[in-house]
Amino acid sequence: MSEFITTRLGDRVAFDHRGSGPALLFVAGAGPFRAIDPWTTATAEAAAGLGISTLVYDRIGRGESPATGRIGLDRELAAVEALIDVMGGSAVLCGHSSGCTISLAAANTGLPVAGLALWEAPIGAIAGGAGAWAAEVDRRISAGDLEGALAHYMKDMPPEWLDELRASTMYEAAVAQVVSYGPDGESLAWVESAPLAEILGGIDVPVRVYAGEESFVDILSAAEALTAAIPGAGFRRMPGADHMWEPAPMAAELAAFVTACAAVPR
Repeated sequence: MSEFITTRLGDRVAFDHRGSGPALLFVAGAGPFRAIDPWTTATAEAAAGLGISTLVYDRIGRGESPATGRIGLDRELAAVEALIDVMGGSAVLCGHSSGCTISLAAANTGLPVAGLALWEAPIGAIAGGAGAWAAEVDRRISAGDLEGALAHYMKDMPPEWLDELRASTMYEAAVAQVVSYGPDGESLAWVESAPLAEILGGIDVPVRVYAGEESFVDILSAAEALTAAIPGAGFRRMPGADHMWEPAPMAAELAAFVTACAAVPR
């Protein structure tokens, strides 16, 4: 059964909290929430069985975390802050896709982040730059053109992804929840607003950058760039394809990383 927390900005956020020990908070990218993301739930369940505490939440504007008004990065970071507090005041963040840049923003703004596990951050893959792209997505959302906003958000993804979504029963829901993509666009635009080493050089927690063994070329390039830009960051290939990890090996990897982060003096 879902648990709920209200952020300092007034948003009610739904989550599942499992296990005990050092904390791991999963930060989804654009689209997923618990009801349609069995991979993250399976990973969280398995990792919790390996001696850590895990939390998976519905991002603001999705699933059981409905919201009104413009959803910006400030509201998502307030959710991360509240959820870290639920977990005891410090947590490793596991970002998936654009959840990586939200996680990086959380660490950069001084939230009590113990480490960062970054899965397939889509940095540098947006034609024309993330700033202009995010502004156009936001403009379409503000104009009420939610279908257009979703199409523009996905413009540089494999075209079959949008075709498959349009043909699925999830399309109407996906269009409705595109309003929750503001934090993704803002955080991606922030990361690309200056050289990566300048933006991320002050990150001082353990960082692991991940990509699937069957990943895309652009994702591998982004992973290499992130690893080079963040002091002390490591890079690992893990079993995974189509932008998603395989739960069992990823759970073992994350449990070990979170345990190691807990041993680092802060």
